[in-house]
Amino acid sequence: MAMDGYRGFLGLLVSALLVGFLCVLFTLIWVLHYREGLGWDGSALEFNWHPVLAVTGFVFVQGIAIIVYRLPWTWKCSKLLMKSIHAGLNTVAAIFAIISVVAVFDNHNAKNVPHMYSLHSWVGLTALILYVLQLVLGFFIFLLPWASLSLRALVMPIHVYSGLLLFGTVIATVLMGVTEKLFFALKNPSYHTFPPEGVFTNTLGLLIVVFGALIFWIATRPQWKRPKEPDSILFQPNGGPADGMEGAIAISSGNNMDKSDSELNSEVAARKRNLGLDEAGQRSTM
Repeated sequence: MAMDGYRGFLGLLVSALLVGFLCVLFTLIWVLHYREGLGWDGSALEFNWHPVLAVTGFVFVQGIAIIVYRLPWTWKCSKLLMKSIHAGLNTVAAIFAIISVVAVFDNHNAKNVPHMYSLHSWVGLTALILYVLQLVLGFFIFLLPWASLSLRALVMPIHVYSGLLLFGTVIATVLMGVTEKLFFALKNPSYHTFPPEGVFTNTLGLLIVVFGALIFWIATRPQWKRPKEPDSILFQPNGGPADGMEGAIAISSGNNMDKSDSELNSEVAARKRNLGLDEAGQRSTM
């Protein structure tokens, strides 16, 4: 199916990928060039994994997971496949975020620094817990075939809203964390004297904001939304369901995921013809 404004979508998508890549690259340059590198020994080198994994997983990978349904070249793929990709990307983001938090706690334990005293830590841990909860609920409600269609329809708006809310919260948390780190780390020269590290890291913060803005724009344009799957209930030309056929002609959602659009359309057309023949036969016997 053709997408309205395909060139605009493609331009924004490429821009988002480029800016997201720059966010990860800038974070790596920051910790490798200005913060002495990476390690896993309880020192500041272990703490440096926190911004790297947070930006890479919780920001970049999560952003891609949000817009993966909008890629028009995937619209012919089954919904089950796209759900699996969406869940897989979010799982990777959650794993990265969890490891980043573990690095902070290890570093604080090694240096006898109190835990969870800053607003950054409060908001960040809350976002991580809610993100994991969102991931688990999404897995059981949307990926596994247990939940009813009515339950999925009820939860879907909440799922979409909470996903975007958590993404925005994560970006705000990362910005708070970057600022907090610069205030602690930059003493001579101090942060307010515009040292190169401060300017560089502020630029990283701006890139993260731009990436978030691009993801939000792509994710909220109705003309770029993935088309709905073929309906599971046959409808008459006037838009109402065929009399007495609501339960008999329902197509299971699992079968829809495994069939192409052409197969589904053929089945729908055949069932409509059969319905018409049945009605004609009934009228002829009256």
